[in-house]
Amino acid sequence: MKREGDALLEMTNHAVNGRPVPSDFRMQWRNDFFKAKPGTFVPFTVTVDQLTRPSPGALIYIRVVPKRGAETGRSGPDAFAYETIFNVEPDLLTDQSLRVRRGFAVLPGRYIVYVAVRERPADLLARASGDRRAAILVQELDVPDFWVEGLCTSTVMLADRVEQLADPAPVERLEEDPYVVGTSRIHPAGGTLFRRAAELIVVFLVYNPSVTADKHFDVQVDYHLYRRLRPGEDPGGTPAGPRPPARPGERYVTRTNPQRFTPAMMGPHFDPATGQPVLAGQGILLSGFEAGDYRLGITVTDLLSRKTVSRDVAFTVIG
Repeated sequence: MKREGDALLEMTNHAVNGRPVPSDFRMQWRNDFFKAKPGTFVPFTVTVDQLTRPSPGALIYIRVVPKRGAETGRSGPDAFAYETIFNVEPDLLTDQSLRVRRGFAVLPGRYIVYVAVRERPADLLARASGDRRAAILVQELDVPDFWVEGLCTSTVMLADRVEQLADPAPVERLEEDPYVVGTSRIHPAGGTLFRRAAELIVVFLVYNPSVTADKHFDVQVDYHLYRRLRPGEDPGGTPAGPRPPARPGERYVTRTNPQRFTPAMMGPHFDPATGQPVLAGQGILLSGFEAGDYRLGITVTDLLSRKTVSRDVAFTVIG
């Protein structure tokens, strides 16, 4: 096994130094950002296409390097912000794309992530490498700082579902189960395309609302939907009522009922002053939507400080 790990390290070092590396299959990266203690937690999904033939498994190595360190040529484990190596078991290697979810915590800043994947040999004691396939992905990250004063949010996530757990996940398991927040496990959607029979589920975390001395807080979240106009389509009139205006090339569609987060709604044990995030989200049935490209505009308002934060989510409805 050490020899297999060394092969992945060598692949990664080649990528760091700009030397040719294997690219036997395509890999895709997607990540989110959460507030963590300390720094920022980065849950991510790596999708490996076409790792489908019978195999005893695969080995994956992940290295996170501060971009400044990479540019100045620093190397060695002390220069890495994070690294790990782990097995993917055979029962996960199916005719579908391989999807691996993990997470790591780093300080805010700019980083380069290296993900190296290599098929595992049937005989770990064999010396010959055979025709085992391998590939490496290089991804740059600009990690935000949530440890600031004032209202802010995590990444807004599109999800297939949100699972309720009996108990929070142990902290030591979060690297392997990165989308658990308290007693909720978020199952991120595989993309931004949704059929009309589906439900659009958006989930995100709200940080740093104002809290009074008697532990009162009051946060409102509004959701407005817009559709991108087709070529030559008339944008129509502006619907009545207060709402963020449509952008050029858009038509206002609808809104959902605002969400309100207060101590009465969250319960007596919830205290955002201790760092607990507000888990906000919305489920929207798409059966009444035309096929097309949409934008969900989200406005988070701290009703005590009157500060607002706006977020956008783009998605496509197919019929």
